[in-house]
Amino acid sequence: MGAIGDIGHFIMVPLYYIVSAVLLAWHWFFGLFLDPEGGLSWALSIIGLTLVIRAALIPLFVRQIKASRNMQLIQPKVKELQKKYGHDRQRLAEETMKLYKESGTNPFASCLPLLLQMPIFFALFRMISQATKADTAHGFLTVAKAKEFGNSLVFGRLPLHGNFWEARTWGDSPDGLVMVVAAVLVLAMTATTFTTQRQLMAKNMPADAMSGPYAQQQKMLLYILPVAFGLGGVAFPIGVLLYWTTSNLWTMCQQFYVIRNNPAPGTPAFKAKEERDRLKAQKHGETFEAYDAPATGTEVAEPERRPRQQPQRQTRSQRKGGNPAPDPGKKPQTKPKNQGGTQ
Repeated sequence: MGAIGDIGHFIMVPLYYIVSAVLLAWHWFFGLFLDPEGGLSWALSIIGLTLVIRAALIPLFVRQIKASRNMQLIQPKVKELQKKYGHDRQRLAEETMKLYKESGTNPFASCLPLLLQMPIFFALFRMISQATKADTAHGFLTVAKAKEFGNSLVFGRLPLHGNFWEARTWGDSPDGLVMVVAAVLVLAMTATTFTTQRQLMAKNMPADAMSGPYAQQQKMLLYILPVAFGLGGVAFPIGVLLYWTTSNLWTMCQQFYVIRNNPAPGTPAFKAKEERDRLKAQKHGETFEAYDAPATGTEVAEPERRPRQQPQRQTRSQRKGGNPAPDPGKKPQTKPKNQGGTQ
């Protein structure tokens, strides 16, 4: 356990400084027009911390989306390999990894944003818990700031360190306000987790991928993750629940934008985008041609839109004589020269 503890300490200490620096920066900003010692300024600082972290993870989210789309698009080929090498697991694994390499797909890339958020999540959890119980300072938090952070009350009544489980036994009677707010945040965290996964499966997975192993994995996560967060959420402080719920809302909105504007080929979202592009082209008087996405699925080509050609203006003599305007795309014909003189 000593080696594991040293590794954990080596990972967490830099995170304490990063998290506390961003948290204190937001707290200074909100302290300009809110009570610096009040819980509302600290609660808004946690939301600001979440936005900064999620903005920093946007490049990884793009990689996650591309990896997820590639996994979906190669599912028919994975099924063919399973039929061909189903009797030989070693050969099946080798051919599957070869397919991943050729298509530039990393099956673990879709987990990167979640995996990188977990240490930050635990760093914030420990900062709130230890600031409350032992006035322990982490990172750039001083002992005084840690005590202020740990004991802050939102609207003078709701502690950020409170959680549903401990609120049942506080004092002589349960703290109903803490229990209600914590329960609402746990339900919001669970619902947003479920909605995000459901949105991905319902809108951005092709029909061929809905019955493959990747789809089965996604269906399991669709129910396992919300249940796990719901059961564990009753022990999370309100400040941590606020962080995770805000992060889920960011993910849901970001994923909605990506699926709407850059969907995977062969999915309901892809067909919906084609229909929107067709209607937009008709509205602007342009010709819309249905298009196919590249085989990799990482990029989607834009539809070709041909502008209408304006009719060429006629001269006054042409209008009087009824001569049509010359075609701009047609070369004018010239009279052949008389090679043999006049006849």
